[in-house]
Amino acid sequence: MKKRSKRTLDQDDPLCCCEYVDRHGGRSHMAACCCECEDLDEACDRWMKRELQKPDSLSRVMDTINDRLRVPWISGARQVDISLIPPLILLPIFLHIAALHYLLGIVVLTAFPVLVLWYYYFTHQKKGRTQFFLSLALFSLFYIFYLFLTEVVPRGDVNRLQLGAVTMGVTLTVISLINTKRGPGYVRPLPIDTHCTVTYHSPPLDIDATYLNGARHQVVIANHTSPPEQTGDSGIGPERVEQRRNWCAVCKLVCPPRAGHCRICGVCILRLDHHCVWINSCVGQANHRSFLLMLVFFLLTSLFGISLVLRSVCPHQSLMIALFYCPDVYNMYSSALCFTCAWYSSIVTGALLHLLVLQLINVSYNVTEREARLALREKTGRSLLWGLIIDTGVYFQGFRSNWTEFLTMGKTVVPPTPKPTDFL
Repeated sequence: MKKRSKRTLDQDDPLCCCEYVDRHGGRSHMAACCCECEDLDEACDRWMKRELQKPDSLSRVMDTINDRLRVPWISGARQVDISLIPPLILLPIFLHIAALHYLLGIVVLTAFPVLVLWYYYFTHQKKGRTQFFLSLALFSLFYIFYLFLTEVVPRGDVNRLQLGAVTMGVTLTVISLINTKRGPGYVRPLPIDTHCTVTYHSPPLDIDATYLNGARHQVVIANHTSPPEQTGDSGIGPERVEQRRNWCAVCKLVCPPRAGHCRICGVCILRLDHHCVWINSCVGQANHRSFLLMLVFFLLTSLFGISLVLRSVCPHQSLMIALFYCPDVYNMYSSALCFTCAWYSSIVTGALLHLLVLQLINVSYNVTEREARLALREKTGRSLLWGLIIDTGVYFQGFRSNWTEFLTMGKTVVPPTPKPTDFL
């Protein structure tokens, strides 16, 4: 019989920089990262005995590794998501391999986006949270900027004003990302409708950390209000029907109009547009404007940076021709690396430009991405221009009024939430 030797957590005894509370609620130390790994031992024993692995064996091993991968911190060791690491290793390797030969460049720049898309659909089917795409986005931004400073600027083709513009663009993009990550605007129950709360020491993995805002995870138990179908009343008014339609069975509250529940973040979002894996957060009422601003800053910076790189490595070609035909660029490895980074940036820029165009169209028609998908699924909206425009006709007030509403909608003002019609 296997035995677990766990130290119970004492609230009066603070954690040192290398201690942490593991996923089982016990007190552990970073020096014991290779000790008492029963899940890994069991998987190895089955492999040595040539026995079939349990269905959840691999997931438990990965959860254990992810739980013990930590760095020292003042108030206790902080957990490092294992999905942050692959982009830091794969991106430089792929870019440097692609710079060796143009055939390798074609293969790598084709295979890498395919692998990223495959991983996206894989995680999207499981509805799980991952830091992979956020890590890839941030590391791509900083690594390309680092190569721009070390490979392009020393050539002498970039003046100080152009360097300052690129640096300012990168800075504004990061600031907009930080502002976007502050939260999309969460639907919270009103105090008058809250019966009591249950507080947990550690949050579950399926709850967005921004929703907790540094606090401990709390489950709100709503007041007991019988729904209409349980009271025996035959007449149900339009208001009660709307409440039943907007009722979230997971969060146990009635969502305001245009709000929705995100199965990845595990919470309800005000004016939910979509869950963006590249920022590992939802886009909603509070951060939709900063999300669009981040896209605009990145696209302008990327297009300007690509033009500077192509003018430096292919000075005798126009920009569009240089991107597809740049003779002798692979004769020097430094020039080939810059050219490869320009192509990689162009692929990313094209994808984000498509996203920005869709977002601008949706704002112009006053429709969110979630509402557009529901309209297509329920066949209640009009599809125009091969699906590029989805007009639901519900909130459309005219082009000018739609943009006025979008630019002036509040961040922290929560719409009045009706009383719950169900209880936990």
